[in-house]
Amino acid sequence: MLAQLAIRDIVLIDRLELNFRSGLSVLTGETGAGKSILLDAFALALGGRGDGRLVRHGEAQGAVTAVFDLPLDHPARRIAAEAEIDTEGDLILRRTQMADGRTRAFVNDQPVGVQVLRAIGAALVEIHGQHDDRALADPASHRAILDAFGGLQSQLAKVAAASRAVRTARTELAEHRARVEAARKESDFLRHAVEELAALAPLAGEEAQLAERRTIMQQSEKVARELNEALEAVGGPHSGVPHLSAALRKLERRAAQLPALVDPCVNALDAAMVALDEARAVLEAAVAETEFDPRDLERVEERLFALRAASRKYDVPADDLAALAERYAGDVAAIDAGEAALAGLEQALATAEAAYTEAAEKLSAGRRRAAKQLDAAVKAELPPLKLERARFITEIATDPDSRDPAGTDRVEFWAQTNPGTKPGPMMKVASGGELSRFMLALKVVLADKGSAPTLIFDEIDTGVGGAVADAIGMRLARLAATVQVVAVTHAPQVAARAETHFLIAKAPVKGASRVATRVASLPVAERREEIARMLAGATVTDEARAAAARLLQGADA
Repeated sequence: MLAQLAIRDIVLIDRLELNFRSGLSVLTGETGAGKSILLDAFALALGGRGDGRLVRHGEAQGAVTAVFDLPLDHPARRIAAEAEIDTEGDLILRRTQMADGRTRAFVNDQPVGVQVLRAIGAALVEIHGQHDDRALADPASHRAILDAFGGLQSQLAKVAAASRAVRTARTELAEHRARVEAARKESDFLRHAVEELAALAPLAGEEAQLAERRTIMQQSEKVARELNEALEAVGGPHSGVPHLSAALRKLERRAAQLPALVDPCVNALDAAMVALDEARAVLEAAVAETEFDPRDLERVEERLFALRAASRKYDVPADDLAALAERYAGDVAAIDAGEAALAGLEQALATAEAAYTEAAEKLSAGRRRAAKQLDAAVKAELPPLKLERARFITEIATDPDSRDPAGTDRVEFWAQTNPGTKPGPMMKVASGGELSRFMLALKVVLADKGSAPTLIFDEIDTGVGGAVADAIGMRLARLAATVQVVAVTHAPQVAARAETHFLIAKAPVKGASRVATRVASLPVAERREEIARMLAGATVTDEARAAAARLLQGADA
């Protein structure tokens, strides 16, 4: 609820601080005392439009601060938390208005945008007046109001879930269809590529192996002759190996005669023979490597050229052709599978849409039942408000093609002010006074259905007689048992039912040639005097005081 309202330098208000309590509070005073100024200042703190003309003459800026005492789970705290505002303790809304028209907004002393302030303010306070086109008069809110009255939150949640499922299914289908369409355009190329690469059967690292093999075969022709000549010299019939072998055998036979001289020579010749034998083996192996079928070179070159041609065609390194072939094969499989999956996703969307339609139809039926109950409940409140010949109508238009997370219904509150007249939207059909009383009747009916914690009624009793004013007062008091109600009123019957009574008046400023708006909370005795003034006018008589006392006693009864 609203706990405190502080205003500084706004029009005729220099310094003002009001403390509010739960229940019904009224603000009374002479016309022009500043009641509208106070409400304009309060609206500024709630995110209303700023205006440099609100700043008191001669001042650079004005400010309005509203303090709210709220439960921890109140929606306004959630909105503030989503804006990364510290919500511990009271929720304090502050708006500074500069004389040049600029404004600054704060919530719990953290700077915020006006949109955030306005969202929080809308969750905290509803303002209803003869010329007010917000709150219940806004058709955009009527569907949610009807759902709250009918207790349709669970059905609404099912429709919202079904709507999300439809949106998800539609997105998945669209994305998959786009992928399939794109794949179809490349299908012929992919299938040809898969066949071509499958026939080529490339292997990772194959290009390097083939290139090395080709190089060996191409160079072997150049070195084969020299290798054969070296082999002939080492192991051929004209080599010196037989002579060295014969000489070695002769020396071995003479070794016993002169070992010190012969043995070193034998060892040296033996080592030479071993080295020559190793050289012959190496040369034979090298010569064998140079011996190849020319057709092998042709086959290697053809394979190497085929790999490199495919590498250029598909713009990937030859070593990546095997992976590319695998990926293309996967793409072809995905195309084939995608065609089948497409039908499955289309069926999933159709199922989701059918589930949404079923949930929306059940919600629509619930709304129509709730609408009848709401119309009857409001109708019962109208006769005492001098609207006995009027009708309140909850108009529901259902469009199956107009789907959103809240269903397919458009809900608007209509009114018929007199029999025989054409019903129409309440804002267009009802006069200012009628609209205010329709609003009051509706709010009384909806009092326990998620209303904002603070309701402001601005002179909704204007132009009505005593019995109607008393009926308005009774309903405001009933409403105040559930939410905090603040009423600006000229009706003594309404003022008498208040738990807190504020008197607004203009008073001269000491030491200055100007006046300022002052607000005082009236004790019981002064309340009687103010109500007597409201009854009698300029001259308060004893009869008026007695009538005021009876009103106060009747309100307490």
